[in-house]
Amino acid sequence: MVCRDRLILITCFSFLIQLCLAAKTRHFKWEVEYMYWSPDCMEGVVMGINGQFPGPTIRAVSGDTIVVELTNKLHTEGVVIHWHGIRQLGTPWADGTASISQCAINSGETFVYRYKVDKAGTYFYHGHFGMQRSAGLYGSLIVEVGEGEKEPFHYDGEFNLLLSDWWHKGSHEQEVALSSKPFRWIGEPQNHKMVMVEADGNYIQPVTLDDLDIYSGESYSVLIHTDQDPSKNYWISVSVRGRQPNTPQGLTILNYQTTSASYLPTSPPPVSPLWNDYNHSKSFSNKILAAMGSPKPPTSYNRRIMLLNTQNTIEGFTKWAINNISLTLPPTPYLGAIKHRLSNAFDQTSPPEKFPEDYDVMKPATNTNSTYGNGVYMLKLMTTVDVILQNANALATNVSEIHPWHLHGHDFWVLGYGEGKFKDEDVNKFNLKNPPLRNTAVIFPFGWTALRFVADNPGVWAFHCHIEPHLHMGMGVVFAEGVHRVQGIPNSALACGLTGKFLMSNNSRH
Repeated sequence: MVCRDRLILITCFSFLIQLCLAAKTRHFKWEVEYMYWSPDCMEGVVMGINGQFPGPTIRAVSGDTIVVELTNKLHTEGVVIHWHGIRQLGTPWADGTASISQCAINSGETFVYRYKVDKAGTYFYHGHFGMQRSAGLYGSLIVEVGEGEKEPFHYDGEFNLLLSDWWHKGSHEQEVALSSKPFRWIGEPQNHKMVMVEADGNYIQPVTLDDLDIYSGESYSVLIHTDQDPSKNYWISVSVRGRQPNTPQGLTILNYQTTSASYLPTSPPPVSPLWNDYNHSKSFSNKILAAMGSPKPPTSYNRRIMLLNTQNTIEGFTKWAINNISLTLPPTPYLGAIKHRLSNAFDQTSPPEKFPEDYDVMKPATNTNSTYGNGVYMLKLMTTVDVILQNANALATNVSEIHPWHLHGHDFWVLGYGEGKFKDEDVNKFNLKNPPLRNTAVIFPFGWTALRFVADNPGVWAFHCHIEPHLHMGMGVVFAEGVHRVQGIPNSALACGLTGKFLMSNNSRH
């Protein structure tokens, strides 16, 4: 039998023939509601869109405008949707972050998201209120290259893998467990080489891999040749990283169409790297470099913010904190509060820019007490900001966890990774030649990660660990820049808290 060699693009995060279309407005009408589903053959309640789980895939072309008319059919809670990786240039209120860019959409109400997808890439969307992503509120968002443009690689077809954590406990039960005292934690294609070509919507130098290290909030595109024996099927396996698994690896089949998909592969599934093989993870991350012609970072910064990631206690409750502050979001969206100068809507004291120089990141803190806070890092527009993410020992001795950090409204350059505590001389290790542009980056146990971005997008933007329980427990910060330049915020985005009262008061005067 003749094997026809084809090149397939796998986007991790369908077969598709590339289309080049003129920019257009694409309309979607969605209803979010709970429904019964069996993702792993065990029936439970999930959050779906238009009766689908995961939600519908959005396909668009760079330059298109997306309009999503979202109706909340949940009976007892609000909802928002964040368009992960879309920078929302000129539309910061459409970022979909409750208490930051907008009010949560109340039960029975409808909110219209309208935004432009300005750059081709593999993205996704998900709930950003409470722990609704854990409940199943997510889906894929694929943006093709615009008319007259070409991708720097060729392929014959495409299919998408959307990966997510899945628990048998419902999202509300998880929220209660994580807020308890003590808190209760909620529990690669075989024989085919992969060539990674895109990360978080940005082209990278092609790199050949046997397996892919992917963390929450990240997206990758890889090419594979379908050049194996077409009379057989092959395993695709997914394993847990960063936490000792209590479940078997996830498996699906790469099926050659000449063979029935019901035939199991004859060889055993590939053996994945150990869950705590961080050297493997670091080696993978260091292979990701920007493609030729990619934007280069500024050679220096205007402001450096050091963010120490720690596990702490507040009144006996286990929390995550940044520079000893555990984030709690206010009832009034920051975007409206700053725009309308409502100084009593959140803490006006700027959070700490650094942590004590004598802090030992290799040992549990001598004082584990922390405090709640909701202050904002106010950034000067068009300045270059360096963020040093510093990991540390958690509450238990010799324990430090992986945290994938995601920045809304921007891409950043990943300048480097390091072991132990960041030192001033570590800047000599920074990669300023071809650092990758990303929107999500990992900080490894007992280590640091250096990021650089330009504050060029007026709005208020979340920056947080993308492991949803960690964000729920306070692991995040808020950046704001050029909010005075933001125009056209719809009143429906701000109709809660102090902004709601402010708008009602203004309307009553006219």
